[in-house]
Amino acid sequence: MGAITLKAVEKYYGDLQVIKGVDLEITDGEFIIFVGPSGCGKSTLLRMIGGLEETSRGAILIDGNDVTADPPSKRGLSMVFQSYALYPHMSVRDNMGFSLKTAGAPKAEIEEKVNEAARILKLEPLLDRRPKDMSGGQRQRVAIGRSIVRAPTAFLFDEPLSNLDASLRVDMRYEIAKLHQNLAATMIYVTHDQTEAMTLADRIVVLDGGYIAQVGTPRELYENPANLFVAQFIGSPKMNVMPCEVSGKSYTIGGTGGGAYDRAGAAVQVGCRPEHISFTKAGEGTLDGTVDVLEYLGADTFVIVDGGASGQITVRVEGDTKVKSGDRVGLEFDPKRLHFFDAEGLAV
Repeated sequence: MGAITLKAVEKYYGDLQVIKGVDLEITDGEFIIFVGPSGCGKSTLLRMIGGLEETSRGAILIDGNDVTADPPSKRGLSMVFQSYALYPHMSVRDNMGFSLKTAGAPKAEIEEKVNEAARILKLEPLLDRRPKDMSGGQRQRVAIGRSIVRAPTAFLFDEPLSNLDASLRVDMRYEIAKLHQNLAATMIYVTHDQTEAMTLADRIVVLDGGYIAQVGTPRELYENPANLFVAQFIGSPKMNVMPCEVSGKSYTIGGTGGGAYDRAGAAVQVGCRPEHISFTKAGEGTLDGTVDVLEYLGADTFVIVDGGASGQITVRVEGDTKVKSGDRVGLEFDPKRLHFFDAEGLAV
């Protein structure tokens, strides 16, 4: 079992409050990712769950048991850090089995668990190597294997892929996703990379300034952001946000085009994802703009348009788009894909 509950947890460093009353239910076997900008409190919250940081207020429960005051050794959790922290003089086999050896486990049990972890992580050919003879991705798998042999209640990952290059990060994302499928274990994962969050998580916890801004599946957060912060943090490129005016039952963007408005609240900004905007002739769309920069990515091209008072607007189109820098274009927004926000930045 690996259900984890946070009840109004807070963290202070002196007079500075960095975690501000977080409530969260994590079910057994769930893959949860904490994501947010630097300084939002995601790593601090993870370390509080692991017992590496003291909880100032509130309670942390694991499988219904209050572990708020328990040291890390009594929580049954295993952490994987950004740093591999492997013993350089030991083989992969010895690194993975070290915690069991120091706990006095029988040799046969250590061998069995190390071999099983090596099988899951495809490390069998590397068991007799030392860390200096392996790539960064292989070392990170050894660090994960060291956690697996302990059969923890849950795994805590603190930005484990930050030290890897782009290609290795993609490979390791796949490895971690397969690991979760194979083990069906609870995993809590911290990252600043929203692409990792979108591709790995069952649910994402978006943190902003020590608060939870929103919790939901990747699809829920992408399609129905609760506020402006989540709307622009989740998604790459980020959501376009423009000023809008509401009058009665209609709205306008950039003082020109618009449509019917049937929301309960008064919106002052409207958002639209880059893939929900299309080009048309100048004067025939919701608003006009001038093509500024094209970012060619192969299958896709991101076209950055100067929308005047509406600011820069990014449009995602197919890679072989015919528009070019300097073109005057019309922009058509999918009315069913618009997101409206009030003066407080909340979705309406």
